[in-house]
This record gives sequence, structure tokens and C-alpha cells, in this order.
Amino acid sequence: MKTKILLADDHRLFRDGLHRLLDNSENMTVIAETSDGAETVTVAIEKKPDIILMDITMPVLNGIDAARRIVQENPRIKVIILSMHSDRRFVLEAFRAGALGYLLKDCAFDELTKAIKTVAEDQVYLDGSIARIVVKDFISQSAGKPDSVFAVLSVREREVLQQMAEGQSTKEIAGHLNISAKTVETHRKQIMDKLNIHNIAQLTKYAIREGLTGLE
Repeated sequence: MKTKILLADDHRLFRDGLHRLLDNSENMTVIAETSDGAETVTVAIEKKPDIILMDITMPVLNGIDAARRIVQENPRIKVIILSMHSDRRFVLEAFRAGALGYLLKDCAFDELTKAIKTVAEDQVYLDGSIARIVVKDFISQSAGKPDSVFAVLSVREREVLQQMAEGQSTKEIAGHLNISAKTVETHRKQIMDKLNIHNIAQLTKYAIREGLTGLE
């Protein structure tokens, strides 16, 4: 039986190339593609893939929070993060969210297929280059280095921040998240207070730096 894969990445050219490579593999087939985190959650719950290959920086909802929702909803779905981000914080938060694998996008296809097979057997996969980066970063990390956005803000606050950074109005954010405009404003104030950032331009820069959005 072929391993059913969902590709979640906001770059169509990347998805198209990876789709062809995976479909040409003997034991794997791509059953769906998605381009934002919220869509990925919906499609994953509906299609029930065996493996999701998930980017971190995607519109509407980032890949880490999308992974968390999916694994909570259906623990049998396994997530591999396939990202440009090599920072230790992203790797740790991905595994905390329930991902079982983490690779960089410049990995070899053989490395990816090895990761898929490993994770399909319910084992954790972390490629060698990432492992070296994580260990080196951990050793050299200064005690005063700030926590990641995933440690500082709640899930809902991250959702609001991402959509603020992507230019959504208060009314639009309220509609997307099924909450009132007043609640959005409350979250906005809490975000600003927690981060000690009090203008949208700086919040947007922060969201990009922390991998919540790429604004591409």
C-alpha cells in the first residue's frame, strides 16, 4: 500500500516539482496540495493523509500551529516539517507541536524519502545538518536570548498577529477567526504589551523574523 502524502507549501513551483518526484516513487502518492495553514488543517482532517510535508511560513496560519491542530484532531496523521528555517527555536517548536520529522528544503530527495519511511513507522527523523545546527546553536546560545513567539504568545494571539502582519483589518480577522472585533482589539493590546511593540510596522517585522509570515 502506498504512503498517502499531503503537500503543504505556499510556493506552487516547489509543490509541483516535489509532487512529480513523489508520484514517481514506487511506494508514495500525493493525494492533495494546500497553500496555507488553515486550508491544510481542513484538507488533512478530510483526506486523512499518512504524512504531511509542511512548510512553516505559510499564509493565514503558520505550519507549526497548523501541525498542532492536525495532530490534536487526528494523532494518526504524521507531520514532517520541510522548511528554510534552521534555527533551533523552529525545530524545537515543531516537535513540541507534534511533528515527527524536520528537514531543510535544500535536502536531497533521497534524504526526504528516508525521512518519510522513518516517520511512517512512527519514529522521529532529524537530518544530520539540522542536528548539527541545533547542537551548535544550543551550545553557543546566550542566556539572555529572547524566547520565540511560540513561547511568548498564545495560539490565538499568534493567529491574530499573523493576520495583522498580512494586512488584514480588525473586521476581517474577526471573520476569519469567528470572534468579535472587540476580542481582536483585546488580543492586539495583549500582543503589543507582551512584546513591548506598539506599532504595526514593527509587529510585522517581528512576525516575519519569527517565521509567522513571509509576506510573499
